[in-house]
Amino acid sequence: MDLSIYFKKADLIPAIVQDVQSDEVLMLAYMNEESLKQTLDSGYTWFYSRSRGELWNKGAASGHYQKVLSVTPDCDDDTLLIRVEQIGVACHTGEKSCFFRKGELLNNESSTKQPL
Repeated sequence: MDLSIYFKKADLIPAIVQDVQSDEVLMLAYMNEESLKQTLDSGYTWFYSRSRGELWNKGAASGHYQKVLSVTPDCDDDTLLIRVEQIGVACHTGEKSCFFRKGELLNNESSTKQPL
């Protein structure tokens, strides 16, 4: 499979990781072509660390692996949605999701405001 189609615009693409059971977004990380290949070959998530400049297997240090069930590109082929079975927690803080700070910037979910 030619994976280069996903890296025509940039060397790194965002990968949104979603829990297959709850549909909760667990994290966002970046992939290069090699990490995508390793993810597809191994069945577990691999990402590219922008800060360390190297590949990393999610869960290798913590034991909190992500078993990949599907990988779906978006309409522009420049973002991936990876649906996983999360083993343990996804966030390095110990939270299930990296998006645990609900509505910290804006939370209009319970607003009764009418549109203008």
